[in-house]
Amino acid sequence: MIKSENCSFQYNGTDTKALKSLNITVNPGECVVLCGKSGCGKTTLTRLVNGLSPSFFYGELEGSCATFGLQVGRAAIEDYVPVVGSVFQNPKTQYFNVDTTAELAFPCENMGMPSARIKERVAECAAEFGIEYLLDRSIFRLSGGEKQRIAFAAACMLKPQLLVLDEPTSNLDYKAIAHLHDMIAKKKAEGTTIIIAEHRLAWISDIADRYCFFENGTLKGQWSADDFRKLPVETLQSMGLRPLDISPYHRQAVEKSKNRPAGDSPVIRAENLSVGYGKNSPVYYVPDFEIHKGEIVGLMGHNGVGKSTLAKTLCGLLKPVSGVIAPAKDKDRIRHSFMVMQDVNYQLFSDSVREEVLLGAANPEMCDEVLAALGLLEMSDRHPMSLSGGQKQRVAIACAMLSGKEFIVLDEPTSGLDYYHMTQVAQLLSKLKEQNTAVLVITHDEELAAGWCDRVIYLDDKEK
Repeated sequence: MIKSENCSFQYNGTDTKALKSLNITVNPGECVVLCGKSGCGKTTLTRLVNGLSPSFFYGELEGSCATFGLQVGRAAIEDYVPVVGSVFQNPKTQYFNVDTTAELAFPCENMGMPSARIKERVAECAAEFGIEYLLDRSIFRLSGGEKQRIAFAAACMLKPQLLVLDEPTSNLDYKAIAHLHDMIAKKKAEGTTIIIAEHRLAWISDIADRYCFFENGTLKGQWSADDFRKLPVETLQSMGLRPLDISPYHRQAVEKSKNRPAGDSPVIRAENLSVGYGKNSPVYYVPDFEIHKGEIVGLMGHNGVGKSTLAKTLCGLLKPVSGVIAPAKDKDRIRHSFMVMQDVNYQLFSDSVREEVLLGAANPEMCDEVLAALGLLEMSDRHPMSLSGGQKQRVAIACAMLSGKEFIVLDEPTSGLDYYHMTQVAQLLSKLKEQNTAVLVITHDEELAAGWCDRVIYLDDKEK
């Protein structure tokens, strides 16, 4: 199915190889999980397997990597289309249409199928995955989990023999993850080969056949699923990996929702608040709350419940539909707030990592300290857009650290991060707390909420 021999790859404009002398074989029908710290080479391997490198992500290739006999660097990228389906970390980066039905139809149209057959295939695929209710919908009106389900279904439209998924659950709540799990399990039961690059390991443990651990571009170890499940939690953590059982963390996060605020003078307070993009758009009602200096508050709830909309409102980027926020003026909230967005590509502007974190920095003398703490110092001269998703996330967090704002909102700051870098982010949040900063963390990461938040606000009781 897949065979790599002494395969190395180095992206243009970088000083080190992303993959080094890789030898790996994937057999038909296997589900192989690629794991390791951010930037270890997982995504690069997926791009070689589906032909995106070096045809789209340019670089220097050594050795060989073949998928169904298609030699990477020699076969045309269109030759991969009928046999490999891909699902990316951010589904928005792979959409070609603005409505769901057209998005599902696109792969078949691209292959020149007759119109009648395309309609039949869309109906078949929607029924197969139980997403009929998502047809004829605007892509922009879907939740994160719904977008990922559409992306997965689109990847299956041509009935590929191989599915490649790169961090598919990084921004999903546990319900959306459960839906995606069932879709993947269905394809595996049909004999489809599956490769998943993933940090959140718990959800896939019953489907995986083999785990491949990467470190600094090198394949360091392989385990069968049974052997991998026997590894102690401490061993996984030392490798920078997430646990295979997150139920204890879920229970702790729920307990923290019972905690009361600490302090007398809130930095921000909301009463009878409803938020949205206008009265004609979905409006979300928010329970009364306040956030004080020197505390870390987790904001949790399922995809589409309004967490990011609330965060933008609290930072003054949106006006509330109704209710009271203190400070009342949008410009006052903007002046005192810093928001790290869920999709950090929208807020990276400079030509190097160092320039980016110094842009608007109130404490520039701490630049190297913060970059080192986030593992970014060695790449401080690289362009931010050349980094991996997890590395970009850390750049945006470094910007927040140096901003000197009294209220910092982080929207999914640990999405796409391994255990090691998740704890680094958490430790920096604790430093903000020590500086008497108020921190609101929008997250689905129950490890982060359980271990590092002082209390948790749920926007949807069903989440508990």
